[in-house]
Amino acid sequence: MKLLMLIVDEAKKEELEVFLNRVGVLGYTEIRHAVGFGSTGLRLGSRAFPKTSAVIFTVIEAEALEALTRDVKAYCEGCGEKLKMIVWSVEEVA
Repeated sequence: MKLLMLIVDEAKKEELEVFLNRVGVLGYTEIRHAVGFGSTGLRLGSRAFPKTSAVIFTVIEAEALEALTRDVKAYCEGCGEKLKMIVWSVEEVA
């Protein structure tokens, strides 16, 4: 199994959730209003830097990773959204 972490602009979060549902992701956990900085600039939720990100975690079967990764990349190209995707191996889900 794989743990997939997606980081997206908070304004695009609902659109990503609809997409994940459409491609068969059965469940996820979301952290809203994430702050930080990186290649997309400062995201501090402040007056000076008002943007924030959403972080979405989901566990998928390893066999589904390649297709889901391809679909997410195609989705990002289609909407112009910058999205970060990180994958970890999962040894156990209890």
